[in-house]
Amino acid sequence: MAILVLDVGTSGVRAAIVGNDARIVADAYRETLPDCPAAGLVEFDAAAYADTAIGLAEDVLATRTTAIDAVGISNQRASAIVWDRATGRPVAPAQGWQDLRTLGTCLVLQAEGFRFAPNQTATKIADIWDSVDPDRTRDLCVGTPDSWLIWCLSGGAAHVTDLSNAAITGLMRADAIDWDDAVLERLRIPRASLPRIVDSSGFAAHASRLSGAPPICGVAGDQQASLVGQAAVRPGLAKITFGTGGMLDVCTGTSRPSDQGRAATGTFPIVCWRRGDEVMWGYEAIMLSAGTNVQWLRDDLGIIADAAESAAVAAQCDSTDGVMYVPAQLGLGTPRWDYGARGTLLGLTRGTGRAQVVRAVLEGVAHRGADLIDAAESDSGTRIESLRVDGGMAANRVFVQALADVSGRPIEIAPVKDATSVGAALLAGLEVGLWDGWDDIAGTWEPAAVIDPTPSFDRIGQRDRWGAALDRAAGWFGELSALDF
Repeated sequence: MAILVLDVGTSGVRAAIVGNDARIVADAYRETLPDCPAAGLVEFDAAAYADTAIGLAEDVLATRTTAIDAVGISNQRASAIVWDRATGRPVAPAQGWQDLRTLGTCLVLQAEGFRFAPNQTATKIADIWDSVDPDRTRDLCVGTPDSWLIWCLSGGAAHVTDLSNAAITGLMRADAIDWDDAVLERLRIPRASLPRIVDSSGFAAHASRLSGAPPICGVAGDQQASLVGQAAVRPGLAKITFGTGGMLDVCTGTSRPSDQGRAATGTFPIVCWRRGDEVMWGYEAIMLSAGTNVQWLRDDLGIIADAAESAAVAAQCDSTDGVMYVPAQLGLGTPRWDYGARGTLLGLTRGTGRAQVVRAVLEGVAHRGADLIDAAESDSGTRIESLRVDGGMAANRVFVQALADVSGRPIEIAPVKDATSVGAALLAGLEVGLWDGWDDIAGTWEPAAVIDPTPSFDRIGQRDRWGAALDRAAGWFGELSALDF
């Protein structure tokens, strides 16, 4: 048995085949970078993304002699697509989740008692609709990348989304049972334009555009899929995906969190998945920049040739000699949602060299990871005994050791760079009987390595110094620091 996975990410699209050992046996990837026509605008051609995904699916399917059993989908979350129901064509460029053009709208709505962030789907959909059909006379469909891809794969037969994606749009009630009519009325989004909400693991549609029309049985947002892909499917299990930014997700159980929006320590309640009558809830903590700091060292400063070299350079010294770096190039995120904070390099001396700076950057991202863990524990009331990690930075042993040291926890490195595809496959495979249940999925976890904290590391002293560094980086642009979403 095997599962085809389509992963529509922010910067690329992947098709992969996952076998019954939860390992990727074939894959194909194509970079699909969004357009940025002006500052704060992030757009993409949704039709091109779907065509790319279907083309890559056909490429990997051509490597097999037997049919696949099901399709799983994972996707960048909160991006907004609006298309014509009759023609099946987008009516305008899709707005990516990073797009900030509705920031002013969010501030107006906040004054009215509605709390939206510009990186949520809700105001993006309203903005697109206002631009193409202000009188709301057209029969349009709206959705996130998962619902758009399923529409295309099914030949327009299915307009659906799963609960993990729907719950992040800003369009649902806090109990995640149904769309919020008060929000829909205020944004003038017709309920009939919204997708039907389906299980994350369950039948969604037949992929009639693919050979054999296999069933689509697994759908989840990228971070939730990564959580499943790292088999963190029981309360207290958590992961961080270190990509462009960093996302920590922790399962908390089947009881809905009391928080309805951003919690006291800056995390957000999320739906991890839904399967039948079971909804698994959790909390998510966010750092706005992670891998981008290594890209900065490579592309802008030119002090490393590639990301992999950062580990070797950092290993040339045992300590930063007091140098500390705060990775706040785009602001901070959890627990300090300070959009006006900026990247800060402290403690430089005439003896500071390339190795100390590179190590300080890696350690700074590690400190931010520890911040996310502390915040998620505080808001959820759930102890995180160890942490599973994936993403590009998970391959950097200097960074992972620093994360273990400053967090005081063992770090389990995922056996694959990107666990998202594996998670979508597990959700689909669960529905078609490839795996028997959550215990079976939990048993698929085999970390590539486990990194323990260094016993002699002065964690308290280093975390105190880190707190002082954060204070220096905070509030650099006061007008941005004043924003609160």
